[in-house]
Amino acid sequence: MTESLLERSARFIDGAVYEGPESVNPVDGSFHEIADGLGLVCGFSHIWSLDAGEGLVVVDTSQPDFASAAVEHLRQWRDVPVDTIVYTHGHMDHVSGSRVFRDDAAGRRRSLPEVVAHDAVGQRLDRYGITRGYNEVVNARQFGWRYRAGSFDVDWIKPQVTYSDGLDLEVGETRMQLIHEKGETDDHTIAWVPQQGILLTGDLIIWAFPNAGNPQKAQRYPAEWAAALRRMIDLRPSLLAPAHGLPIAGAERIGRVLDDTATALEGLVADTLAMMNGGAPLDEILHTVRVPQDLLERPYLRPSYDEPEFVVRNIWRLYGGWHDANPARLKPAPEAAVAAEVAAMAGGAAALARRAVELCEAGELRLACQLVEWAAQAAPADTEVHAARAEVYRIRRGSELSLMARNIFRDAHCASKARVQPEPPPD
Repeated sequence: MTESLLERSARFIDGAVYEGPESVNPVDGSFHEIADGLGLVCGFSHIWSLDAGEGLVVVDTSQPDFASAAVEHLRQWRDVPVDTIVYTHGHMDHVSGSRVFRDDAAGRRRSLPEVVAHDAVGQRLDRYGITRGYNEVVNARQFGWRYRAGSFDVDWIKPQVTYSDGLDLEVGETRMQLIHEKGETDDHTIAWVPQQGILLTGDLIIWAFPNAGNPQKAQRYPAEWAAALRRMIDLRPSLLAPAHGLPIAGAERIGRVLDDTATALEGLVADTLAMMNGGAPLDEILHTVRVPQDLLERPYLRPSYDEPEFVVRNIWRLYGGWHDANPARLKPAPEAAVAAEVAAMAGGAAALARRAVELCEAGELRLACQLVEWAAQAAPADTEVHAARAEVYRIRRGSELSLMARNIFRDAHCASKARVQPEPPPD
């Protein structure tokens, strides 16, 4: 028999089993009825649907291609209108598929679904409008070949109904409590369906270490995230429905996942603040504060997307600002000027690049990256230097666990590789 998603999550959690990121985060567009009247379309992000009697409540709409798959699945599952769409937050992979649902409703001459979200979602979508180019650049870097250019060139559908702290939502036979929490974003909603014990968590649970540090994105809130997880434990849900990853059944199992995740975040916040309060600079904190390894080995806390070191940086940014306590970096010289001076002292950019390769081979990858960056900045047209840079970042990428680190290093590797082996002009 085929293992259900609930059976798989129970096996992974109860047996501490981990079979890779794909095993815990299905994104194949498949449909699953997780419980009576609760449907899931697996995507990036997931699309959850609740049968409210004469209509559906859809929680998150993913991206257009997954939304198109969801429309077809839902038509076969329950051929009733989508009455309400709830955004758990305003990230592109949760809201950009909403127009597919609206266009489907219009094409079938049904009432358009009403979109509900936190007050700050509209402000986020406005911000995407003025930072469209930046978001295209950083998402292409963060997701690599998985990212589709133009994903932020969207006519966003803003919520028609918003709330500040909480909202009791009634759709047909479904009673749902929308609760504002801060964590990955400042506009996050969790949805609690008390009569069925279903908790829809959005991105507060993602079957990976919490995305509380993302190096290229806006501020995250790890302390508030941990507090939200503690409040979710108090609800005693019997079914947890995340926006990424596997659904989880059983109050005890769910409580364990929520508690472990909260504990990991609380430890990072407490240890980072203790060192900040003791006057430690960011560099010392980054190389001191750690999450216990036994937590990172949980199948739902592997640093496969974000990682604790990045979260420490976000804690510093939240409480301490952007200055890292190194006075030389308060008003620094241009990086190219520093690189040229270091290269001159080392005997040239080529010497720096050679030393970087030696360090890389010795496993000193952080030092190797710094030296090869100086070499490339000092001699930006030198193909031998770029060959060394490409090799250093190829090795560095292969040593990393998190998607964010791997793809940033991949981007550096590809940029230098293109300098060494430029693509031939088109015929």
